[in-house]
Amino acid sequence: MKAKAAPRSILELDRVVHEPARFLILSILTSAEEVEFKFLEEATGLTKGNISSHASKLDEAGYIEIRKSFRGKTPVTSFRITRDGAKALARYRQALEGVLG
Repeated sequence: MKAKAAPRSILELDRVVHEPARFLILSILTSAEEVEFKFLEEATGLTKGNISSHASKLDEAGYIEIRKSFRGKTPVTSFRITRDGAKALARYRQALEGVLG
């Protein structure tokens, strides 16, 4: 049986990942090579402003890459999880499992 981590270890969780919307975004991105903004909006139910805000924080942390391009004359924003982002999400899940048992 796996030992439970000390309850206060929850204070050591990665706060960038710990925010529910960012955790959701990262979780979705781990299942795909790249997703477009519209897909993320539909999959999460978050507003455009919320996605933009949380994506910026994840980008600043180095956890995702944001790619802007055009499809014809229409701008398209896509997101991809980075290696660091995948590692951070894995560490977060492992730490949370340790706290919850």
